[in-house]
Amino acid sequence: MVEQQPGGVNLSKITLTKSAPSISLSKGAGAGGQMRINLNWSQPAPAKGFLKRALGGSSAVDLDLGCLWETTDGSKGVVQALGNAFGNLHQPPYVLLDGDDRSGTSTGGENLVVNLDRLDQIRRVLVFAYIYEGAPNWAAADGVVTLYPAGGAAPIEVRLDEPAADKRFCAIALLTNDGGSLGVRREVQYVAGWQPELDKAYGWGMNWTSATK
Repeated sequence: MVEQQPGGVNLSKITLTKSAPSISLSKGAGAGGQMRINLNWSQPAPAKGFLKRALGGSSAVDLDLGCLWETTDGSKGVVQALGNAFGNLHQPPYVLLDGDDRSGTSTGGENLVVNLDRLDQIRRVLVFAYIYEGAPNWAAADGVVTLYPAGGAAPIEVRLDEPAADKRFCAIALLTNDGGSLGVRREVQYVAGWQPELDKAYGWGMNWTSATK
């Protein structure tokens, strides 16, 4: 859907919802250049008393952005802060994570950049967020992911607004190469566990080892 103000003024922002979950970008209208994918979120109010003790003295949440990727030759991997797997923009996976906001206070949030000039080499990219530290409270984090296509195409917003109890992972959006066009589909599917469970839920088929940041 395209958000509008009263009176029909177009704000040129597309919000993917359950009822309108997908959009296709053509080569000349957003499926080229560098697409920035931004995660912004906020810290919940500080816990007090019993709740603070139950959370180990802190209610701070560290919400991270990442993605699973697959190229057309069948290579697969992950881009994330864990294990310093920040990716590469000019060679596979053609995806780069620009940093790690551990506080939720950075005005720029966290960003993935996808080199869509190499879309012919990309099969699919699954954008996800996960709560690395803190209680898994997605509602309090109030996360929103915005995709900014190149060439002046309208930003695409996905809000992490589905209820989820005790689940740390959220699959946000699936990007696919659809014969030269870029398909963007809202997922907002919460997954219990960590990366291996997300992999299994989406049939990625990789082997996993533990990592820290």
